[in-house]
Amino acid sequence: MIAAAHNPPQARVRARRSAVQALYQWFLTGEPMTGIISEFEQDRKELKKADGEYFREILSGISTNSEALRDALVPFLDRPLKELDPVTRAVLHLGMYELMHQPALPLRVVLNEAVELARMFGAEDSYKYINGVLDQAAQRLRPEAASDLPVHSRASGNPV
Repeated sequence: MIAAAHNPPQARVRARRSAVQALYQWFLTGEPMTGIISEFEQDRKELKKADGEYFREILSGISTNSEALRDALVPFLDRPLKELDPVTRAVLHLGMYELMHQPALPLRVVLNEAVELARMFGAEDSYKYINGVLDQAAQRLRPEAASDLPVHSRASGNPV
């Protein structure tokens, strides 16, 4: 796990943003993740200001654990994973990876970042769906942390 002390929070935000774009490409093309990572590191301006080590860590982790991540997501979905658009799948994989493999990362950060990524890249209301799925997953995977979060309305994504 990477120590956050060496990189400002904005660098992590940029790493996640680039990771969602890389995952989108991976889902659409099926190219090896190592090649996609290399391409992003060479060609993307935004990645120069990102936490490059975290970018590589999360993409390598998602690629290596993709089957386990899919299996972990399925119980919380209302349709087959393949029916979700690639942006939603990318954000869900990133959020689930952070829930499962980044225990030191505060739950609120995982959920808020996923919602913001969905608002930035996803369909108009996809952030509500992503929030609902990851909130349910968090209750199962991190029950002690999830109990500290406000109860959310699945329809609005706002605290009740």
